[in-house]
Amino acid sequence: MSRDMLGDRTDGQGALDELVGLLDLEPLEVNLFRGVSPQVGRQRVFGGQVLGQALVAAVRTVDEPRTAHSLHAYFLLGGDPDIPILYEVERTRDGGSFSTRRVKAIQHGRVIFTMSVSFQRHEDGYEHALDMPDVPPPEALPSASELMGKLIETLPDNMKSYWKRAQPVDLRPVDVSRYLAREPQPPQQSIWLKANGTLPDDPSLHQCVLAYASDFTLLDTALIAHGKLLFDEDVQLASLDHALWLHRPFRADEWLLYVQDSPSASGARGFCRGSFFTRDGRLVASAAQEGLIRKRQTDFVVK
Repeated sequence: MSRDMLGDRTDGQGALDELVGLLDLEPLEVNLFRGVSPQVGRQRVFGGQVLGQALVAAVRTVDEPRTAHSLHAYFLLGGDPDIPILYEVERTRDGGSFSTRRVKAIQHGRVIFTMSVSFQRHEDGYEHALDMPDVPPPEALPSASELMGKLIETLPDNMKSYWKRAQPVDLRPVDVSRYLAREPQPPQQSIWLKANGTLPDDPSLHQCVLAYASDFTLLDTALIAHGKLLFDEDVQLASLDHALWLHRPFRADEWLLYVQDSPSASGARGFCRGSFFTRDGRLVASAAQEGLIRKRQTDFVVK
């Protein structure tokens, strides 16, 4: 598929194929890659896209059979969707068991994003994990696209166009009450998600797709405590940092339960946590994020 056709497909598998295309970075030189963004009318690049592409860049510089187990990232500047993003990888260390990489994403001559990634060769050891909460299965729940379709006339124009397109990831909130009422609720939510089609049998690609999806709803969890939604005009929302720990193998094209909460919001920042479980209850990944949650005056733009 041509890269300039991204965003043209309307079916779920097609949208997923477009995402896989976005993650297929162009190698320019040793440790240097170029990624593109879909031309879908966004004002800035989706943070999950940069997370996923940066992880791809790091993976492609690890020669031994080692798997990413953690990443820690900072969003420094909003990405420009109209130009490519350059990903520069520093091969920080290759030890007996672990490899470390640092990735810089660059646009307009400036670093917009940095990330450290650690890889490990497979080892056996002690095992324990949290239990998955008891929730309805995904088949019993409406998708986020179906839910937003009912609210489409209340959305701003850019979000209307977004939710009218097929999405690469199927999201199914367990509790939709916060979308239907504006009363403050405990800042927690659970969402079933999976790639909207079938992915190739490449474990690293499944990790990169999960990194992409982990940014969808995490920061939004902090708004639940205040009866707000991410598309409210009086809220300025932006990711500041993001961490992801990858505990066990999984497939991103099979249902995963994303259990999220927000322990704190202060200083115009919200802190959120998330855990990913497979349908059979295995904890496969954990995420954490802090983001800007600023009260915006609706009669002028806050910079």
